[in-house]
Amino acid sequence: MLFWGVEAGLDMTIDRSPEAAGDQRKADGVRRGRPAAGRDPAKRQQIIEGARRVFIDMGFDAASMNDITREAGVSKGTIYVYFASKEELFEAIVEEERGKIFNNLYGALEGGGGLRETLIRFGIALSLKITCDKVIRAQRTVIGASERVPDLGRRFYERGPLHGHKLFTGFLQSAMDEGLLDMKDPALAAYQFTDLAMAGLFRQCLFAYRTEPPSDEEMRYVVTSGVDMFLNTYGTEKLRKLEAQ
Repeated sequence: MLFWGVEAGLDMTIDRSPEAAGDQRKADGVRRGRPAAGRDPAKRQQIIEGARRVFIDMGFDAASMNDITREAGVSKGTIYVYFASKEELFEAIVEEERGKIFNNLYGALEGGGGLRETLIRFGIALSLKITCDKVIRAQRTVIGASERVPDLGRRFYERGPLHGHKLFTGFLQSAMDEGLLDMKDPALAAYQFTDLAMAGLFRQCLFAYRTEPPSDEEMRYVVTSGVDMFLNTYGTEKLRKLEAQ
């Protein structure tokens, strides 16, 4: 709402809209030398670190906002300034971990070398990250929460596995364009490659059949065998001639 006043011929317009009030609060916070409510990165990180410990110890369903407030050392009101719900807080943690762990993963596809060497390099990098303790714990938690909050699992898949799948499918399409691979469905082949690169490793880690991640030697053996099978199926005569040189 606008309130109008005229004094000495001047337009004394005062903007009382919510947007203007928000701008004023933001400006006041800056003048006092402190972040506006919900904009302090240190406080946000403090909440995330506390919540991460709670989710790891208790799981998503058992954890409560009260547990998180105690662990993070903040009030419940402060948490809700930064995160609207426990689900939103959990998603923020997952996104942060994904950024840390999977950063530059797909750079393995751009490291040079022949197609076989590139696939082995990428397969090892992928298997190493997918079977590490942090990722296994996160996937268990998401799986447990997805039955009650299906959208959580869907967003986790879209932002992580599905995004990576599209990138790798594009890589396979480029190899097809160069005449190195011959496949009718590169999207399906990308899924097949992922399974081959982690054959016998991922599910054993996920279900705690093994308590330690696979060794580098075991990982290389599994990935190399998977790449051999993949290229035996989809590799072209042009690729075989290049590898024979």
